[in-house]
Amino acid sequence: METTTTLPPSLPELENLRGIKILGKGAMGTVFLVHDRAADPSARCPFALKVVEKCSLHTKYDADRRARWEIQVLTRLSHPFLPCLLGSLENPDFLAWAVPYCPGGDLNVLRYRQNDRVFSPAVIRFYLAEIVCALEHLHSIGIVYRDLKPENILVQQSGHVTLTDFDLSRNLAKKTEQQKQNHNNNNVVVQLPERISKKHRRILTRWIQVLPDAKNGLKKAKSARVSPVSRRKPSFDNGERSNSFVGTEEYVSPEVVRGEGHEFAVDWWALGILTYEMMYGTTPFKGKNRKETFQNILMKQPEFVGKRTDLTDLIQRLLEKEPTKRLGYQKGACEIKDHVFFEGVRWDLLTEVLRPPCIPSREDAEVTEKVTRGGGMDIREYFENRRAPPPSSMPPSPLPSPSRDTCRRSGSFTEY
Repeated sequence: METTTTLPPSLPELENLRGIKILGKGAMGTVFLVHDRAADPSARCPFALKVVEKCSLHTKYDADRRARWEIQVLTRLSHPFLPCLLGSLENPDFLAWAVPYCPGGDLNVLRYRQNDRVFSPAVIRFYLAEIVCALEHLHSIGIVYRDLKPENILVQQSGHVTLTDFDLSRNLAKKTEQQKQNHNNNNVVVQLPERISKKHRRILTRWIQVLPDAKNGLKKAKSARVSPVSRRKPSFDNGERSNSFVGTEEYVSPEVVRGEGHEFAVDWWALGILTYEMMYGTTPFKGKNRKETFQNILMKQPEFVGKRTDLTDLIQRLLEKEPTKRLGYQKGACEIKDHVFFEGVRWDLLTEVLRPPCIPSREDAEVTEKVTRGGGMDIREYFENRRAPPPSSMPPSPLPSPSRDTCRRSGSFTEY
């Protein structure tokens, strides 16, 4: 991960922030809607505060590292479809950071509100265009997102989208054109002595790539693994690939499942899965269990209903299992923007669209009324109560199991 000396702006002490409601809970922390009791007593300008309790970290170093990494990523973002860091705070018990509040919920909630739980092609085009722009900005500063899914796409008050949760993102060095060409040649990169001339290097490279396997005359195929394996490296900053196994099962790319290393193309694969889900209401490779899901990702082709359209063509090209052939691999977001499905989109005017498909209803009056009546919660007290053992006379009731349709297992599991 990249280290930087950039310091985010400071927030007031935690005691000066009042929680209005809980927006989400996850493995990394809890997200509250809060307001500054001194500067904004009527909660006219509430914001989202992600709080990580230090004493509850299962793998303390890793979670603490991911939390600090997310803060550093937020300090680098400057884009209308990405969040900005409003400030952060740290004390012996907590690490917290604030971002603007998105009252429209996430894209999954919005999809479930539709009559058939799917979006029309026109709505898909609008949201995809903004997501592509957000990913383009991330990639331009060397960040691969690695956790694109509906739950991480929030709807702002304006109706435009913003991506959230960057703890699984990673700094990766961008490939040169020569490196891309090497990967196009059957994914074989041959290291040859510098003293060989360029002409002979090209001939020798072609000759080496078609050498048969010594035993059976066939090129040996890399084994396909369908179980997550921990692959740690000291640093990814100077390389072009990451070997971490991260992401949400149904959105994981084939190269991640195979454990062969991955790069920016994993975000374009996830964009294809997202588009398919927006169109059909389900992901294309979902199996009965994790192993079957991973097998489907490696072997199965996406199924389409009805005649082929520009939208299904876009999905199919994004869901190319070989990353070097995937739309977006060669020229990034420019390739996707040039697809016929986006014909007519004025990319430079997206932020000026005044009537997006869904504009959230304003909750200002409701929030203000709740705060002025003395509602809300003390954040430190909330965590203390959660740590306290339940009364012996009242055993805790088991939590209901979440539905597979409303919750996905993920490296950064979050419910909104």
